[in-house]
Amino acid sequence: MKAVISLYTPAFCRAIIYMLQASEYRIMPYLLWFWRTHDFSKVTYRRTLEKTRAANGLLTLLTIGIYVQMLFGISLLIAGYTEELTELYYFGLGIMLAAPIVWAHLIIVFVLLAKALVLMPQEARHIQTAKTALASHQATKIAIAGSYGKTTMKELLQTVLSEGKKVAATPANKNVTSSHAAFAKRLKGDEDIIIVEYGEGKPGDVARMNAYVEPTHAVITGIAPAHLDRYKTLDAAAQDIFSAVEGVSPAHVFVNADSTDAEPYIEPDQQTYTREGALGWRVTSTKYSVEGMSFTLTKGRKRLKLQTKLIGEHLLGPLSLAAALALELGLTEAQVTRGIAKTKPHEHRMQPYALNGAWVIDDTYNGNLEGIRAGTALLAQLPAKRKLYATPGLVDQGKLTKEVHIQVGQLIARAKPDIVVLFQNSVTKHIKDGLEFAGYKGEVRIEKRPLEFYENLTHFLASGDLLLMQNDWTDNYR
Repeated sequence: MKAVISLYTPAFCRAIIYMLQASEYRIMPYLLWFWRTHDFSKVTYRRTLEKTRAANGLLTLLTIGIYVQMLFGISLLIAGYTEELTELYYFGLGIMLAAPIVWAHLIIVFVLLAKALVLMPQEARHIQTAKTALASHQATKIAIAGSYGKTTMKELLQTVLSEGKKVAATPANKNVTSSHAAFAKRLKGDEDIIIVEYGEGKPGDVARMNAYVEPTHAVITGIAPAHLDRYKTLDAAAQDIFSAVEGVSPAHVFVNADSTDAEPYIEPDQQTYTREGALGWRVTSTKYSVEGMSFTLTKGRKRLKLQTKLIGEHLLGPLSLAAALALELGLTEAQVTRGIAKTKPHEHRMQPYALNGAWVIDDTYNGNLEGIRAGTALLAQLPAKRKLYATPGLVDQGKLTKEVHIQVGQLIARAKPDIVVLFQNSVTKHIKDGLEFAGYKGEVRIEKRPLEFYENLTHFLASGDLLLMQNDWTDNYR
């Protein structure tokens, strides 16, 4: 009964617009979510509706539409009752009761109209704005693309290069055309280096961005199954991501060769970087702790002793590239050493923090198979009295969903945590199958409410524990 009542409360309208917003106003994901939802009072768990101009407009339209239809239905119902017209009475009742469901679908028409009449012209203006400011800029322009690690790579380069150059970089994870246009408007024109992160969501995204940025350098951070609900195949995603190197000299293309899925797309003259080093510099004397890493870069007789607050062997490649590229672009060894020392984890990206004598590593920002691989390797590497691992799994894996999550289970098993916490959803069974296949002997716990788990970590952890949390699912996934 409560679920039925939820259709006729003001919260229903907010839930519908939240569902559209969380689905990025994509119609099929929204409809699938709508029709699998039984109680609209239980839609928002992790986030709330962002009151943007578009969301506010649609919310107002939806609310008015539903209440106008309900009032019309009530008027017919009353007329049918007073005039003893049974058919009119039930027709009015049907009109009234159907209003929420009817308008939950009618709102799609207004979304499509907004896309055609507002968003598409707006996108064209954003592209022109970005092209005017970026393509003509005389700075060294570094494009960063990949299935994962883009923001981390951008932040590393910005931190290190800023020790000796005037650097401008797209902020946070703002990596779509509208963000690029806003960023381009803020440029002063005297920047030495511009770093632009490319976001990929559907075929052609990266190629379109590359056409207006016209980079002089390109970094490919890796290829992994991601956004396969729209790219359909890993090859299609890789082809789009590698379009970031179009027009760039092979000597100025840097590809993460630790990414096995990127290897088939690397051209012979392009540069690569790995956890073993970059641009002729070799990584040696590595030391790890939950609070950071130290390592030495060597090239002939040259030695750079470096310290970072970042954690994870997988970051040695990006750190090496940031240091080596900075040297090539004119920074001194002292400036590079200072820059690397300033690098630190960003929120929810391999971010460690102490909690009542235990350590928690928060890597919940987003998810991909390579991130799981890196995280589980780190968990195996670090010492602790008791090791714990928590994940809901990965989203947008398309046809590879089962295969990928069996691999996830196997990777977790290799790290040998004492406890594995899985958040109940559609991929939980596949992860458990992977754990069993790999012979995992520890404890597996299934949590139905991730937020309750996160909020009660103090009751779950003991002094000396180490918990790695990887990935999170937004409310539109199940």
